[in-house]
Amino acid sequence: AQTPAPAVVVIQEIFGVNKVMRDICDGLAAQGFVAVCPDLFWRIEPGIDITDQSEAEWKRAFELFNAFDVDAGVSDIAATIAAVRGLEGVSGKVGAVGYCLGGLLAFLTATRTDADACISYYGVGLEKHVGEADKLARPLLMHIAEKDQFVPPEAQQVILSALKDHPQIQIHTYAGRDHAFAREGGAHYDAEDAARANGRSLTFFQTHLA
Repeated sequence: AQTPAPAVVVIQEIFGVNKVMRDICDGLAAQGFVAVCPDLFWRIEPGIDITDQSEAEWKRAFELFNAFDVDAGVSDIAATIAAVRGLEGVSGKVGAVGYCLGGLLAFLTATRTDADACISYYGVGLEKHVGEADKLARPLLMHIAEKDQFVPPEAQQVILSALKDHPQIQIHTYAGRDHAFAREGGAHYDAEDAARANGRSLTFFQTHLA
């Protein structure tokens, strides 16, 4: 990788900093980025590392989601961005990418922090926060799953109508895809659209974090 290199803060799903998140970090590192995934559930329980493979883990994940303080999480991400920006070997450019809960947090990171570019994958609850787009001054890429069981059509309509004309926002909707279509090994994983979304994400970061 080039030195200094741009950095990316990876924002977790509701399953904590698990293998999926670590693999995403490894993938970004292989593409030349410094990648960091902070533990955003530390106030509830540090070190959460569960999967989407069992009913008990899903139950625990939703308990964590319901107990999570979104505003505190965004503050933690802002602190992570500041810390990473000061690391030796980092160019000063820092982006953020988030999935699921992290997709919402990535949108809020774009509106509330000084991240240079952000990417949101199938953000949950985002429709309640679209008014914050007025504060958005840097590029944001959004991936939306058309058949997302956690983001129903009416929520998607709110998101699209509020954000589609924003000069800093690019939105891609993936027809027929359900939530977490880019989570490798997940029930709704679609290799073709995951590759399409991830390719767009890489180009976006290469453009805006250069």
